[in-house]
Amino acid sequence: MDAYFQKLNTLLKQNGTGMPQLIVDIDALNHNFGVTQQQIPHSLHPRLVVKSLACMALLQHCATQLKTQRFMLFHFAHLKTLFESIPQADVLFGKPMPIQALNHADKVFLQATQSQVQWLIDSEQRLAQYLKFAEQHQLCLRINIEIDVGLHRGGLKTIDELKAILDVIVRHPQHLKFSGLMGYDAHVAKIPRLIQSPEQTYQQSQQSYQQFKAYVQQHYPTLCDEHICWNGGGSPSFSFHCQQSVCNEVSFGSMLLKPADFELKNLHAFQSALWIATPVLKVLPRTELPQLEWLSRWAKYQAVFIYGGYWRGDYVYPQGSQPHALYGRSSNQELVQIPQTSSINVDDYIFLRPTQSEMIIPQFAQLWLYQSDQFMAFETFRE
Repeated sequence: MDAYFQKLNTLLKQNGTGMPQLIVDIDALNHNFGVTQQQIPHSLHPRLVVKSLACMALLQHCATQLKTQRFMLFHFAHLKTLFESIPQADVLFGKPMPIQALNHADKVFLQATQSQVQWLIDSEQRLAQYLKFAEQHQLCLRINIEIDVGLHRGGLKTIDELKAILDVIVRHPQHLKFSGLMGYDAHVAKIPRLIQSPEQTYQQSQQSYQQFKAYVQQHYPTLCDEHICWNGGGSPSFSFHCQQSVCNEVSFGSMLLKPADFELKNLHAFQSALWIATPVLKVLPRTELPQLEWLSRWAKYQAVFIYGGYWRGDYVYPQGSQPHALYGRSSNQELVQIPQTSSINVDDYIFLRPTQSEMIIPQFAQLWLYQSDQFMAFETFRE
């Protein structure tokens, strides 16, 4: 990878902004599209997670390449932004939205998009709030029900809870429409093998999902049409769903950029495509700690101060770069220790691999798409 980052460094010194830049490597991203398309069966529809790809140009590129108009939203403010650029979008909220958010929304907009939005409901109490809102504003809200398939982050745990919610929907067809189930299973790839294998954990989560799904199909067949959404997955469990799934669609986003938290065995075929590049402001021959200057005689690192810092990410270039545990972190001019064997100069760029995309993209006003030695900047979702 040294040659790769050396080339990026040269290009950024010629064409960069002189400030921290968040870069998506389009060639690596396109490789990840190929892996996705090779793995995903025709029986599974891809649904793109907007928070993990929070830049409209990036999101549109992903949607075009993967031939999908299905999106999962986690932030209410993104709803209008998405429809402004992709008016045909099919939206599923990935977490329950507080009723106060709906109360402050544009009611004409909600009316116009009501057939394209699925609202996630995790309890009978929340459904009652949504029903009251729908009655007050003459809306028919599509209701997707969150079920707990093992992650234990909320959602329905029992068939009795499901029955209670479905009965309310059946009694109010003018204002509520059942649109499907959502069961998130990110725990599948993260439980240590000493406790249980990912394969076993996945099968258990699928069995839980199937019980809820079968109950709906058997006891409420009139609610199930060809457009029903049996949503599951997430980037960590994507490959498991591709092999066998009770769902008809799978959500993902992060794996397309593969930040460090997604360095998982089942995602080994995907390439890292997201980098932070930040310029070097100062280079000192060694690290000196205030009042402990005498320790510097044993220093094995150069002291490099960069523009910005304290990002949730891993320093990847120059190799062996790392923050200083005693000097402390800084979001202004972070001290980075660089091995003495590395050649580094003021105005060079240092590179980090973010741990997540959903956390880092909104921190930058622009996302820089990189391909064929060229950079193009696009606005991100800052809210």
